[in-house]
Amino acid sequence: MGTPNVYPMGVTIYNPEKAWGGYTLMPVSGIGCVLIDMNGNVVRTWKDLQGQPNKLLPGGYVMGSLAARDREYGYQDMADVSQVDWDGNVVWSFYKKEYLKDGDQEYWMTRQHHDYQREGNPVGYYVPGMKCKTDGGNTLILCHEDVYNKRISDKRLLDDVIIEVDWEGNIIWEWKANQHFNELGFSEIQKNALFRNPNYHENGGGQYDWMHINSMSVLGPNKWYDAGDARFHPDNIIWDARESNILAIISKETGKIVWKIGPDFTESKELRRIGQIIGQHHVHMIPQGLPGAGNILIFDNGGWAGYGLPSRTSKDGTKTDIRDHSRILEINPITLEVEWQFDGSVFGGMNAMTAKTKFYSQLISNVQRLPNGNTFICEGCCCRLFEVTPEKEVVWEYYAPFDFDADKIYRAYRYPYSYVPQLPAPKEVAVKRLENKKFRVPGAADGFIDQVVSVAGAKGYSGKMDACVTEENEDLEGK
Repeated sequence: MGTPNVYPMGVTIYNPEKAWGGYTLMPVSGIGCVLIDMNGNVVRTWKDLQGQPNKLLPGGYVMGSLAARDREYGYQDMADVSQVDWDGNVVWSFYKKEYLKDGDQEYWMTRQHHDYQREGNPVGYYVPGMKCKTDGGNTLILCHEDVYNKRISDKRLLDDVIIEVDWEGNIIWEWKANQHFNELGFSEIQKNALFRNPNYHENGGGQYDWMHINSMSVLGPNKWYDAGDARFHPDNIIWDARESNILAIISKETGKIVWKIGPDFTESKELRRIGQIIGQHHVHMIPQGLPGAGNILIFDNGGWAGYGLPSRTSKDGTKTDIRDHSRILEINPITLEVEWQFDGSVFGGMNAMTAKTKFYSQLISNVQRLPNGNTFICEGCCCRLFEVTPEKEVVWEYYAPFDFDADKIYRAYRYPYSYVPQLPAPKEVAVKRLENKKFRVPGAADGFIDQVVSVAGAKGYSGKMDACVTEENEDLEGK
């Protein structure tokens, strides 16, 4: 489904009676970290605060990175992880993980990418009763390392590493993906494809980003652990790997994988009912205190990912799984039943398949469960943020109206107004949904449809538009 060249931007839908009101935080390339209210008014901008991702903390604090590493030297590696106050002053920063040499330059770098979590809140978005610490506590950080592991490939791999650092910047825990290769469930065919090409990227002379983990968070308190299932210990960590189509939980104590789905979604009837998950982002357990608590929430991007046999669409066995639409999945981690899902079919179309393409972000993006049961969605590649009810009604929609260096929003979050005591709660104004078929650009031919229907009736087509436009339509010339 094509995207129009011209369409409204900013807030296009807002139903205050059904939406969960608050501030929305998002990164904007070339501008910084931007905070908007429900009517799309920019209430604060933290210039040059990079978003991998940005997260709002109680008291008007924000986390992110104050510098980005040149992509010539690394794939999505950020220089540091920092916490700033409302005025932009740095109150905490971590950067001493890896000492690097780039030519004549030598410096420390975190090599953080995609995600981090501050102690006190398992997921980084708003959870009632679970506030991120702002003046202490530990921080989990997703990082990169360059490694060789001949069991995986003879190439130099860009490996995903999770570290935990204390407030003073000491690394107190570490986990490395490549050390758990045998636990990931790759078939021999997939291993062969991985060995030949572990996902090559042309950055810094070439990076082999074999897993591409793009989110990680602790599980936090949950009903499964309370019922005796040790796999879901509150300290255990859930992550997903985009390029391999794997979603997993690791034991914080042992580092072993204790729960996993993917890369193959045909290996059981439960997984076949879910269907192949492709290129997913932001997998996490819905925290205790929110509707759906204990279920796994996933932005299943679609697009292209996975390893397998070479084919007509994959010459070397990489990016073998393809789907041209996205979906949101809420899955029970015990039964693997899909408890709720969302796709583009709610937007309507000629048929279910074409309708689904109206919701599609091949890369980036995220999903958040709100306290009223609604779901907040960042369709990152389209720069569209929206909120839907459990019945899938869109009650808030926003197209970012910025002059982007890159046309995307990596991740966005909704927070309560109380997180920002520096500002009075804004006055909210409803924005009624436009009727697309009746909306006209000023000066356009408003009567065009009426003219077409009139001509169709004169030709005996009783208003059948498809028949009308296939005839010799000299009467419509120029209209």
